[in-house]
Amino acid sequence: MMIPCLEKIDHVHVYVSNREAAVKWYADVLGMRPIKAFLSWAKGGGPLTLEDPSGEVHLALFERDNPASISTVAFGTSGKQFIKWKTHLKSKSLSLRVNDHDMAFSLYFSDPDGNLYEITTYEHEAVRQAMLQRD
Repeated sequence: MMIPCLEKIDHVHVYVSNREAAVKWYADVLGMRPIKAFLSWAKGGGPLTLEDPSGEVHLALFERDNPASISTVAFGTSGKQFIKWKTHLKSKSLSLRVNDHDMAFSLYFSDPDGNLYEITTYEHEAVRQAMLQRD
């Protein structure tokens, strides 16, 4: 089986002790600002996603509630490739979690050392339809 395509690193999860202070630091030092379209995700402990001035580099800030919280690298791909990744990762017998984030779908899995990875797509409706047809 051919390995599906990844398009980019979509974002990196960063754990901070105080998200409000971190937002100010990232704005002042790196020019990063919250992405308005994703602000609803920040409620209830979800990610507060920042982007650089070009809109190409994204960080997802989480408040650290556990010292053992680990960062996550999230890759971005198309909806079609997302479905292929789901099949591919299952074929590797990985423990796989699929999350519907309403605006995006994500696959979560770990490497043998416990490092967490995510593959995400913003082609939400196409993936939702594809998964309905398969289930």
